[in-house]
Amino acid sequence: MSIEVGTIVDGKVTGITNFGAFVELENGETGLVHISEVANTYVKDISNFLKEDDEVKVKVINIDDDGKIGLSIKQLEDPGDRIDHAPEMSFEEKMDRFLKQSSERQQDLKNREAKKGGNSK
Repeated sequence: MSIEVGTIVDGKVTGITNFGAFVELENGETGLVHISEVANTYVKDISNFLKEDDEVKVKVINIDDDGKIGLSIKQLEDPGDRIDHAPEMSFEEKMDRFLKQSSERQQDLKNREAKKGGNSK
């Protein structure tokens, strides 16, 4: 099977890093699911979503000139899972969910700044 942009294939997670997950595809090639392509929500820790040896379905989103394969899991998810596309949620529920995610992001940024020795407020 030829790997082309837009192809949906099965794979197996072979490695987890702080920036994404490496996935071995059906044809033996390896691609990367960047942390921003794991889910339709903020991903603070990729290991909350994926583990080594997980079987995953991925979409090929790019292939660099040097042969590196970019993959996505979130592009296969139902857009109804996203906050802005969840019609069954009330405005208040959407706002609560947004505020919770925003607070988690802010705390994560503060923690990163503190680790770097920056001046966080």
